[in-house]
Amino acid sequence: MNIRETTLIVLATCLFACTNNKGKVAEEPIETKPKVELKEPTDPKETELYKPVPPTVNPTGQHGVPSDAIVLFNGENLDNWVHTKDGSPVQWVLNDDGSMTVKDKSGDIQTKQKFDCIQLHIEWRSSSEKRASGQNRSNSGVFLQERYEVQVLDNNDNDTYVNGQVGSIYKQSIPLAKASVPTGEWNVYDIIYHAPEFNSEGDKTKSATITILHNGILIQDHYEIKGTTPYIGWPKNNPHGKAALKLQDHGDNSGVSYRNIWVRELKN
Repeated sequence: MNIRETTLIVLATCLFACTNNKGKVAEEPIETKPKVELKEPTDPKETELYKPVPPTVNPTGQHGVPSDAIVLFNGENLDNWVHTKDGSPVQWVLNDDGSMTVKDKSGDIQTKQKFDCIQLHIEWRSSSEKRASGQNRSNSGVFLQERYEVQVLDNNDNDTYVNGQVGSIYKQSIPLAKASVPTGEWNVYDIIYHAPEFNSEGDKTKSATITILHNGILIQDHYEIKGTTPYIGWPKNNPHGKAALKLQDHGDNSGVSYRNIWVRELKN
């Protein structure tokens, strides 16, 4: 065997030894960094925080409203509201007891101020007269950002589709419980709402979430809203920013009244 043949054999042997059984060049092992384990604190001060300091809020401020709340309706006037259809002054009925009642077929109303994430307190009362049945008995609605409806309805001895009953996220989420007071008495909704987020291309990157207490009972537990709440069709997710709080005139002589409406603005 000459020198040339010996060299070729050595090269072939090296090449075979440096490949795996699939003919791929073997890779060098990747170095991994060792895990850094946090040392268990031995002093209680190591787990104590002193900043940021939360703001102080008087929970029972003027007229029982939190001191940092924005009062949207206190029974004195309707100055914070306009009609949705044309921005005109509200025609709903202002009552002597500090409430307002839907004026049939006058149209929805909404706040002049626009919001995104809020804590909302709102009280509502169905008509003491059982004027209709199903979806036509004291039907109204609370719309977050003008497009996500929390149903208002008298469901006492009045069944309907459950994703449209009182306390539902309309056509989306069935309430965890039916917690209405007797027909004609005052109900309370306490709502925690976080607005959806959209990117620069208009795509939704984070769903809106909502939690609702109805007369102190949890009926919606951090539900992720799928989109708008139409009567017909699927939820839509067109991009939007801050928008008004809207109250519905269902147009069927509902007789629904509202009072004591306030919000606290939240961070998303």
